[in-house]
Amino acid sequence: MRPRVSVQNSALLNGNFSLRIDPVRSEDAGLYEARVAYNQEVQSCQVELGVITVTLSPPSPVVENEPLLLSCNSSHRASLVETRWFHNGHLVPTSRTFCSLHGALSFLRTAMSDAGSWRCQLRYSDNEIISATYNLQILGFDGPTNPVVYAAAGSAAD
Repeated sequence: MRPRVSVQNSALLNGNFSLRIDPVRSEDAGLYEARVAYNQEVQSCQVELGVITVTLSPPSPVVENEPLLLSCNSSHRASLVETRWFHNGHLVPTSRTFCSLHGALSFLRTAMSDAGSWRCQLRYSDNEIISATYNLQILGFDGPTNPVVYAAAGSAAD
């Protein structure tokens, strides 16, 4: 996993033997065990790392008026009960524009207003709730709705 993992050597003297993984990948999910030997004593602990991923289909860049599928998947082992999506902190209801499927949100046609923070919230049968955020950027024209711009002769036009 090198060079994505590190241990802060200065923290070891204070009893902190934390492992840092940056960036985390989906294949990093699983059980981790740490063993520390000091004098004649051996200490150990186990930590399970769960990973949640948000993916785009088709992948970036997202173009205005194109369809898009935003998927949210987790390494959690229980059955998925409910998926909720939030856009800029507001719950997104299912509509003709957004269709929520098993862990995914389908956009029939993306708009410039769809850009921003999207958070998926997954609830499992064991009542575990896991969420992840994705910052969606959309390429498009964010100008007047009427494509005709009038300018006076002799002036500048943008």
